[in-house]
Amino acid sequence: MKTTDAAVLEEPKTRVRATEETTEPAIESRPRPRTGIREAKIYIDGTFYSEANAKVSVFDHGLLYGDGIFEGIRFYNGRVFRLEQHLERLWKSARSICLNIPMTRKEMTEALLETIRQNHLRDGYVRLVVTRGVGNLGLNPEQCKNPSVIIIVATIALYHEDFYRKGLSIVTVATRRSNPAALNPAVKSLNYLNNVMARIEANLASADEALMLNDTGNIAECTADNVFVVTHGRIVTPPITAGALQGITRSVVFDIGNELDIKVTEADLTRHDVFVADECFLTGTAAEIVPVVKADGRMIGDGKPGPITTRIIERFREMTRNTGTPISD
Repeated sequence: MKTTDAAVLEEPKTRVRATEETTEPAIESRPRPRTGIREAKIYIDGTFYSEANAKVSVFDHGLLYGDGIFEGIRFYNGRVFRLEQHLERLWKSARSICLNIPMTRKEMTEALLETIRQNHLRDGYVRLVVTRGVGNLGLNPEQCKNPSVIIIVATIALYHEDFYRKGLSIVTVATRRSNPAALNPAVKSLNYLNNVMARIEANLASADEALMLNDTGNIAECTADNVFVVTHGRIVTPPITAGALQGITRSVVFDIGNELDIKVTEADLTRHDVFVADECFLTGTAAEIVPVVKADGRMIGDGKPGPITTRIIERFREMTRNTGTPISD
């Protein structure tokens, strides 16, 4: 199944949506690789399969009902960035939905690192998925006796470097972020239809990303990113209670702000706060940290990535080059 955040982008010749994917014709009727890796190896329940042979059952409740959880994880320069935080969030998501992950964290760590080794990469993206497993066509999860673990390694560039230099254009969409009382955003589940519908609206508006509001009209997040604004030298982001995912890269911004003596706080934000901000940027594992220069047709600041955003991006890239869990033995 093709996902936006595993897309590899070409440098735009004209202004196009940041997440617009390129397509290639199939060669000799063979499936086109989705990982961007020649002879990719994918981990499924303790066994490595070629990309063409990596399959799950049509009775897996992850497919039938979106019953499962996942993490997107980046690795840079031979190190997995913030691996422990990602696994901590994965285990919390599992506990929240009463899903028993069929391995220990140590075993999961080794399986993930070995999957990267099998694919011979030093930089890339890992999609770690735990599904409820195979059951019948009924909804009851008690029918699923054996949860399934899938680890996919891919090359990735959610946004081309050009967009980090020039910034994104976002648009507020009508699709609201799911109410936390209905589906808690702290659970990074396989049910992303809410985000997909918002992404469709952004596509129809020829925007790079969609700004999603919650039921009270405050900003929650974008379809795959947390939102930050910069006003008078202070960085503000919506609280988790607004419906935002507790992003790993989001937490890194708090760390960087503390290091650079830039105040980072949580507060409810409206569209107005974005319109009048000096700067705006988004964060996410796939997106990393990317500037926003236009919202709903309104220029943010002077229409260019601002100095604080630029400093945050530079420090983030330094951290990703030099910190993380080593991939090699």
